[in-house]
Amino acid sequence: MTAEARLKADLANLNQIRRFIVARNTREQRKTKVIEVLNKARGMELKAIAQYMNQHYNLDDMDYGDMAAKVKLIGIDEMRHAEMLAERIKELGGEPTTEPAGKAEKGQQVRAIFSFDAKLEDDTIDAYNQFLLVCRENGDSTSVKLFETIIDEEQLHFNYFDNVSDHIEKLGETYLAQIAGTPSATGLQTQGFVARQGTAGTQGGA
Repeated sequence: MTAEARLKADLANLNQIRRFIVARNTREQRKTKVIEVLNKARGMELKAIAQYMNQHYNLDDMDYGDMAAKVKLIGIDEMRHAEMLAERIKELGGEPTTEPAGKAEKGQQVRAIFSFDAKLEDDTIDAYNQFLLVCRENGDSTSVKLFETIIDEEQLHFNYFDNVSDHIEKLGETYLAQIAGTPSATGLQTQGFVARQGTAGTQGGA
């Protein structure tokens, strides 16, 4: 092999190495973007868990047992979502956040809780749809499917909160009187709100 031929071969190998490095860096960059939105979503779920469990205790103290039970079950759904997101983050080589996206609102009255939660879920659905697009743009179909699953469940949560808020707004004390004194027990099973749909009636709509 002549010196010129060796030089061409070396340049070809160098270009191949460069392309490999660029492709690897690009892939790592895409993965980083996906991990970032997964962690943002996990932080939102951690905030929702704190919010809903605080409301569960408050509603139980106010003797609105059925509402307290359903809010607790929705909180259990959010716990599952947070775990699903953490597992995907770990699969991608990231570190799941342990920081909630914000502090829970405390001391809310029953008339304020469900409109507040409906807006929280609506905002979450909008954010997760944007996060889904980031995953799709960066070629992560597994994370796309994960967000699709969670969005569908958040929609069920929104429907419940929005329906109850509507009932409270239209019927006021008449509606709340029907809920007062109902049991708040959810049993020992760890099924959340979504898993129980279709297996039991939902007072106040869902």
